[in-house]
Amino acid sequence: MASLVPPSSLAWPLLTGRLRRPGGWPGGSSSGATRKKTLYRSAGLSLLLLVALTVLQRGLAPGQFLYPSSSHLAKPAYAGFWKFSGKTPSPAPTVATAPVWDVVASNCSANTNLSGQAWFQALEPHFQQFLLYRHCRYFPMLMNHPEKCAGDVYLLVVVKSIITQHDRREAIRRTWGRERAAPGGRGAVRTLFLLGTASKQEERAHYQQLLAFEDRLYGDILQWDFLDTFFNLTLKEVHFLKWQDAFCPGVRFIFKGDDDVFVSPDNLLEFLADQRPEDNLFVGDVLFRARPIRKKDNKYYIPGALYSKNVYPPYAGGGGFLMAGGLARRLFRASQGLELYPIDDVFLGMCLQALGVRPTAHMGFKTFGIMRNKSSALNKEPCFFRSMLVVHKLLPAELLRMWELVHGNLTCSRKLQVL
Repeated sequence: MASLVPPSSLAWPLLTGRLRRPGGWPGGSSSGATRKKTLYRSAGLSLLLLVALTVLQRGLAPGQFLYPSSSHLAKPAYAGFWKFSGKTPSPAPTVATAPVWDVVASNCSANTNLSGQAWFQALEPHFQQFLLYRHCRYFPMLMNHPEKCAGDVYLLVVVKSIITQHDRREAIRRTWGRERAAPGGRGAVRTLFLLGTASKQEERAHYQQLLAFEDRLYGDILQWDFLDTFFNLTLKEVHFLKWQDAFCPGVRFIFKGDDDVFVSPDNLLEFLADQRPEDNLFVGDVLFRARPIRKKDNKYYIPGALYSKNVYPPYAGGGGFLMAGGLARRLFRASQGLELYPIDDVFLGMCLQALGVRPTAHMGFKTFGIMRNKSSALNKEPCFFRSMLVVHKLLPAELLRMWELVHGNLTCSRKLQVL
């Protein structure tokens, strides 16, 4: 990139103000005071120009956004920036006061005691792998944003994603993931994405560099040093619960969902207006008396050796659910006393059961589509989407289009009463 610093032949005159027109200063007989005033003005403008050029050159330095900074700790916020209805926000985390992620290394080895057991040897390889390392619960953080919980945070929107799906994250940022202030002076709505690392070794460094650039642009990614695989979704669940307990204990409500759902923030906030943060709120598309799937060709197949009961505890479909912030902290405590389970939705249901909390079903959460019949035209009807809280599932282009339709000049015969 060509240098933006002025050529050396001009640098000294710019700094000193010794720029003359042919024949001397204008008028040829200006007074000493006028000449001195002109000199000061020229020197001042030259200095400002050099500072601006230096800042611009540094701002355009190649590669500056490709590597994460050594710390994501926020500087103390300016007074009143996140102030709502006279509430005084708590200060942003600083180097002196901020909590830390206390896992700095992972020296996890396989539980070889299982290898010689007949029931273990009869399992499929991916289940063997899961069981060998199930005791490895926490891993180091690669990207962190504790400043997201600075001030008065009413709703934290948390989205499960994987490193390769940048297009989904971008669509969410442009639609339902936009940060805002909750109406009525309730506080801020903040958004975070939860990620592990690329599952393919040969792609890891490339995608990690791209993710670092993305995080520098948006500052909304929490990443941990474990592979992003289907069975590791439960790791993502417990890592977020641990993170929230450490960095965001005061948040009042949490929405947690996938990166392929449609969400109505207005409807979420309208629903939450009647809720209390201290209650055991856990609401979504709840499955009651769901049975473990025993067919090996199914994505959610679970062998009897891993779960011998015939019925799962009640749990919410992971496409999207709402919970109180205080309950999330209690779920973290409960999760520490349970063995990890390969299906994250079910594992969270097990944690709820351990606490004696029953999740609440809500018809505004459609994590299996508006209609179970995938070919139904109603699954693409914007008037239905306008009345829902969460609908699963949409591709990024479908999400952007549906968002435009729902928030455009849409005329519907009536609005469904789901709140």
